[in-house]
Amino acid sequence: MLKQLILVGIGGSVGSMLRYLVSILTARYVHTTFPLPTLLVNLGGCFLIGLLAGLFSHSAYANTNLRLLFITGFCGGYTTFSAFAHENLLLIQNQQVFTAVAYTLLSVIFGVALVWAGIWIVRG
Repeated sequence: MLKQLILVGIGGSVGSMLRYLVSILTARYVHTTFPLPTLLVNLGGCFLIGLLAGLFSHSAYANTNLRLLFITGFCGGYTTFSAFAHENLLLIQNQQVFTAVAYTLLSVIFGVALVWAGIWIVRG
């Protein structure tokens, strides 16, 4: 268990640092009020988790430690949106479309509402 936690921690640390670097570099070279760094990270993370999930689905690459390092750790640290998108795709592939739609709506609506609530509580 400790080895797995360390793998997730290493991957998550690198992913978080890369997310921060993308934000800094994007802000340096692109001047806009649109949240481009977050969009780039989220979309890039979705593409990357798709590549990794596809790669690790082949028995030759089905290594639990690598999944923990790259999917759970790196992609989780880089963006949790990639995990959210992957989970929705799995639900759809398993013919659980209603659950996928409910998960998406609940995540977006309650996520935004809870951010607002947290800010509102602190500002009092």
